[in-house]
Amino acid sequence: MAEHIVSAYDAELAALRGRVVEMGGIAEKMLDDATRALVRRDADLAQSVIASDSRLDTLQREIEEQAVLTIARRQPMAVDLREIISAIRVAGDVERIGDLAKNIAKRAVAISGQMQPARIVVGVEHMSDLVQEQLKDVLDGFTQQDVNVALDVWKRDGEIDALYTSLFRELLTYMMEDPRNIGFCTHLLFCAKNIERIGDHTTNIAETIYYLVTGNPLVTERPKNDSSSFEAPGDGA
Repeated sequence: MAEHIVSAYDAELAALRGRVVEMGGIAEKMLDDATRALVRRDADLAQSVIASDSRLDTLQREIEEQAVLTIARRQPMAVDLREIISAIRVAGDVERIGDLAKNIAKRAVAISGQMQPARIVVGVEHMSDLVQEQLKDVLDGFTQQDVNVALDVWKRDGEIDALYTSLFRELLTYMMEDPRNIGFCTHLLFCAKNIERIGDHTTNIAETIYYLVTGNPLVTERPKNDSSSFEAPGDGA
């Protein structure tokens, strides 16, 4: 962004960006740690993810408060206003990503004493790896205000949806093969749905980047390839 005559204005915008970047870093670590806790049945690591969520909530409140003060004080127009609005939007999506990572961690705690075959968890871990790549890329795209990165992440949303559908069927197969897998696989299904929703939030962020840079909404319909009907109503924040 161009520099302003009033240096304090630039400092306020930089502070907003800095808080969003900090939120992004925390959310990335939460998702990575939650996935590792799930795979390793590590209850202690999962608890640390759950504890991290409060910092995200605090940062989101600070971003919203600072944004309101900046709008009231500076009365920004055009690109400056878009940057402030975008910071609020991205902070909201990142905070929700943290909530979903926390939900995965809670599931990891619930299954920490169960020792099902490692192959059952592989699909969820792979899906999480792909979504973590999307999250990293889109947060880098926000920092660099890179439309091309944003569009790339946006287009990859369909891949995550298709993988979720495949994983949904795979886990159902494990359940039918051995009823002793039902409880464990049910937890994994909820985790997979949370990961898929994190992918949706990365796509939201990509759309916000497009709006920030171009001033226009990304109106093309999202690529969706999720043909499952599984929902996770019990995993609210």
